[in-house]
Amino acid sequence: MSPAPLQASAYRYRAIWISDVHLGTSGCRAEHLLDFLRHHDADYLYLVGDIVDGWQLRKSWYWKQSHNDVVQKILRKARKGTRVVYVPGNHDEAARQYGGLDFGGIAIRREAEHHTADGKRLLVIHGDEFDGVIQHAKWLAYVGDNLYTLILQLNRGYNWVRSQLGLPYWSLSQYLKHKVKNAVNFISDFEQLLAGEARRRGFDGVVCGHIHKAEVKDIDGVLYGNSGDWVESLSALVEHPDGRLEVVFWTQLLGKHAAKATPAPASTTAEQAPEATCAS
Repeated sequence: MSPAPLQASAYRYRAIWISDVHLGTSGCRAEHLLDFLRHHDADYLYLVGDIVDGWQLRKSWYWKQSHNDVVQKILRKARKGTRVVYVPGNHDEAARQYGGLDFGGIAIRREAEHHTADGKRLLVIHGDEFDGVIQHAKWLAYVGDNLYTLILQLNRGYNWVRSQLGLPYWSLSQYLKHKVKNAVNFISDFEQLLAGEARRRGFDGVVCGHIHKAEVKDIDGVLYGNSGDWVESLSALVEHPDGRLEVVFWTQLLGKHAAKATPAPASTTAEQAPEATCAS
């Protein structure tokens, strides 16, 4: 279900990180991402991998107008002065061969370095390099990807029913991941590995994607940030003007912005009060 358009003007951050959009798949929530990009600007926009899903596109072509609109919106931001850096992931790894080049105002890099307003040096990397399954058993990753696609299809049907009942979006795939012990252990190990790599290379922190688990926290003195995804959690990582990093979820922001855009009801006196109505 597409989000209702907002009337609020754009909110501005110093930097925005988005990842794991998976354009080219039916699970991609492109309409929500497009709405987010319309209402949020930044000096820096980092695309932290798996923006386009080459794995799925090689099997069957799927590309809605909203997917094209997301690409056009990013290009438009680059033309208007946003520094856009694209760090490809494993699903869009074909773009890695163009690392070091710029196309349409978008810098393609194997990894990037970001300096926050409060002086922190952050390594920006997709993170699949620290996933043992991707590196040593890629066939298993393809199997897992197919199972994940099936779960997302079930998730869409389930959330269609929820929407008809007036209930908010809920991610079945995230629920399953967080309940399965091995998945929880994998996420924890992944976070530790990324933080350790940042420390080893002299960075103050790291921002990544890959595991679809939005997070910002301190790991043994290293700032760890994950920008989440636009398939399940509809999340991004943002830097405020003071250098503070925060995970934002579009479903929550949508409610906040809508509340701000709705004018407060005018106060009424006893003489001006409307007639009572019956609520059913």
